[in-house]
Amino acid sequence: MPRPPAEIESGQGGSAVLTGLAHVRTNLGADVSTEFIAGAQQALALAHRHHIRLAVLKESSPSCGSSRIYDGQFNGTAVTGSGVTTALLRAHGIQVFSELELAEAEVFLRALDSASH
Repeated sequence: MPRPPAEIESGQGGSAVLTGLAHVRTNLGADVSTEFIAGAQQALALAHRHHIRLAVLKESSPSCGSSRIYDGQFNGTAVTGSGVTTALLRAHGIQVFSELELAEAEVFLRALDSASH
């Protein structure tokens, strides 16, 4: 059975979820914030373990959105904001791009390569 879609209430963004000011809820109203935070923490642990400095994640996702997320009303309206995982990765210095920003991610990656040589 597929999981119901989830959105961050009021389109507040991942940082608000991480600080407890907002919640991720399914379209049935269930609070799944704990699961989203745990997933974000696992992603951060993997990023640290593998020395990741750049991530390309799925735009509009309540977890991975890098510049927009859905507004929490389950009507398809997107607002400016980032998902829970994106917010946590950025708070720890990892640059996050969406799948729509591959050219920008490549520029950043080349700059990282140049700086390390």
